[in-house]
This record gives sequence, structure tokens and C-alpha cells, in this order.
Amino acid sequence: MSADDWHVADDDLRAYADGAARPPWLWSAEAHLGTCPHCRRRLARCLGPAVVHAGWARLDAELDAPRPGPAEALLVRLGVAAHTARLLACTPGLRRSWLAAVGFTLAVTTGAAHLGRSMTVPIPLLAIAPLLPLIGVAISFGPRVDPSHELAVVAPLHTFRLLMLRCASVLAATTALTGVASVAVPESGAVALGWLAPSLALTLLSLALMPRLGPVTAPVAVGSGWLALLGATVQRATGESVLFTAPGQAGLAAGAAVAALALWKARSAFDTTHHLGRVADPSTRRTM
Repeated sequence: MSADDWHVADDDLRAYADGAARPPWLWSAEAHLGTCPHCRRRLARCLGPAVVHAGWARLDAELDAPRPGPAEALLVRLGVAAHTARLLACTPGLRRSWLAAVGFTLAVTTGAAHLGRSMTVPIPLLAIAPLLPLIGVAISFGPRVDPSHELAVVAPLHTFRLLMLRCASVLAATTALTGVASVAVPESGAVALGWLAPSLALTLLSLALMPRLGPVTAPVAVGSGWLALLGATVQRATGESVLFTAPGQAGLAAGAAVAALALWKARSAFDTTHHLGRVADPSTRRTM
């Protein structure tokens, strides 16, 4: 039977308006009201304009106020500003799919390191681990790969600060996961932590190059350079690399310091570069 063939009786409509209707009749009435403009107008007359207006206002408020997810709620509880927490929570590099991919990659590389037990240095893990933050940074601020890019562009934050926040969150996540993977290769000792210095150096270098090359090209270029450098320094006979010796780690740490200095000097360029979705007019920069 269609909505035009019958209408809710007056007594039943008043019971519905008073909240006295009970299932299953309640469900039938609501289904009918959803398809019958005539009965909706009658219901509005029963309720009165003030109640109808208040109901629509509550509905609008509920629709316009998305519920924060667990990560966002935790950040707010820790004292992070609500708008900053939302930008961090929607970072593509912190999605479950991305973290699952990172965990799978680390599991595979750790397995490869176990298969090569004759190697004193777990090269597969040390080669791949520094690349993971680069990928996370690339997808965390690339306009073509970040669905929240428009939200980030209009956020009341300098681009540099937003990028630092997202990079810090990505680094924290990848560092935690890689640390767990390093524990899984105890036979390598402290050498299994050799990914820390290159991870920091590569990430900072990528960020320093981002105003010139863009949020995707810069990490790709730095990651390619890392693989080329590692390939050139690995000894085929032993499978070791000078990059994971004490002098090599010191050199990578020094490189990280230089990259950090270059990044700090280039911080103003993040708000004016077209690569990051900004305009060249300095008057349009954010002030917060």
C-alpha cells in the first residue's frame, strides 16, 4: 500500500508527537512519515513550530559535528588543541592501512635478516627502515595523495608547523614499529639500531628539499639517493657497509644536523611555494 492510500490517524499522530508510540506501530508510523509530506505537515502542527525548529537545530548540530575518533580524542586529552588533533588524526601516514603496510614490510625485512644469519649486519632491515618515514611524509602532505590536503591548506597553522607536526607523528609511529623489528634480531646487537641515524638524516633532508622539489618528489629523490649510497658502500664479501660503523653513523648524524639547519633556514618558503599548495603572495601567509 502506498503513502497516498492511507494516512496516520489523528489520535495515533498525537501519540507519536507525545512520544507515547511503541513498536511495532512506531516503526510503521516512522516509515510512513518518511514518505508522506501530508502527514509530516500534520505532525508539525501537532508539535508546534518551536518544537519543530528545535528538532531541526539538533539534527543540524549532530550532522555538522563529526564524532572524534580514538586517536583524536586521545590527543585532545593529552592537551593538544582540537584543530591540531584533528589534523594529526587525519594524517594519511597514521591510518591503519598505512601502519599495517609498515608492519608487514618490517616483518618481511626482519624475516630476510633472520634468513641471512651469517650476516653480522641485518642489511635488509637497515636499508628499508630509513625509507619508511620518507614514504609516510610523502603521503602525509602531498596534494595528490592526501584527501585532507584542502583542510590542511586552510587550517590556522603555518605550513611549516603543520608539516613538522605530521612528520613528528609519522616518525614516532615508524620508529616504534621499527624498534620492535630491531628487537627481533638480537643476534645483531646494537648494529640493529643503525637505522636511527639514517632515518633522521633522510627525513630532514627530504623536508629541506620539499619547497623546491615538492612533497612527493623530494622523498623519492632522497630515498633513491640512499639506496644508491648503500649499494655503493656494501661489501659483497661480507655484506657489511661503512654506513653502519661508528664513523659512518657519526657522518650520518652530522648530515642530519646540516639538514636540520637547512630546513630551519628554509622554513618561510613552505608558506609560499606552489609545490605545497601555497600562493606566492606573502600577504596570504598564515599568522598563527
